[in-house]
Amino acid sequence: MPEGDTIYRSAKNLNSVLAGTVLTRCDIRVPAFSTVDLTGETVDEVVSRGKHLLMRVGEYTIHSHLKMEGTWHIYRAGSRWYRPEWEARAILANERYETVGFQLGTLNVVKRADEDSLVGYLGPDLLGPDWDPELALANLRREPQREIGLALLDQRNLAGLGNEYRAELCFLRGVLPTRPVGEVKELEKTVELAKRLMEANKDRPVRTTTGKLRGDTAWVYGREGRPCFRCGTTIERGELGDTALQLRDVYWCSHCQV
Repeated sequence: MPEGDTIYRSAKNLNSVLAGTVLTRCDIRVPAFSTVDLTGETVDEVVSRGKHLLMRVGEYTIHSHLKMEGTWHIYRAGSRWYRPEWEARAILANERYETVGFQLGTLNVVKRADEDSLVGYLGPDLLGPDWDPELALANLRREPQREIGLALLDQRNLAGLGNEYRAELCFLRGVLPTRPVGEVKELEKTVELAKRLMEANKDRPVRTTTGKLRGDTAWVYGREGRPCFRCGTTIERGELGDTALQLRDVYWCSHCQV
């Protein structure tokens, strides 16, 4: 699933071709909003909110969440699409560009005043103007017995982290993802590191936590069965979830993380 830096970059790219322009085509291909037509309306801006993408058009907001398979593409007007048309869920175009949302996991259209009904539950956005490290820290500490690996993924605490960042943060801070939040030393440094990593990766297509842009770009994520770069111990993989979050793969080094 795309994480906050990917959505930030997608919003930035879409904003660069849509903001300030008048829509010449608006085709929403989900049953609940198939009659919505914002053709003739001006796009004010496209922004990200954690893992959510918000297109503010006239009095309305087109909200999308990519989940696992979704993606937004930008094409010059009249250009051939790289994905089949049956995968398109939303098409927004102006005189110069055509933007297409393929296989979007979630797509909604609401009055702009009602945006909070969709994203109001989110914690402070690591890449947003509302970022508040003290609030994020307080949110994480509300459930001291919860595993840190789950608390970091819970978008109600802080918005934008996904499975890869979760694994890498826990490794870099030397903490097992199953350790209770209340037992994590210097939790504020985990929050600070999450912000630094997101900021470092938000404007580049290759995400890295090791500093390398080719090859070994992650310390533990996706590296089960391979040796730890620091100590040589075999990286392990398991699953972690609870009633709020579904089971997701988790990776760790049993020597470097305690």
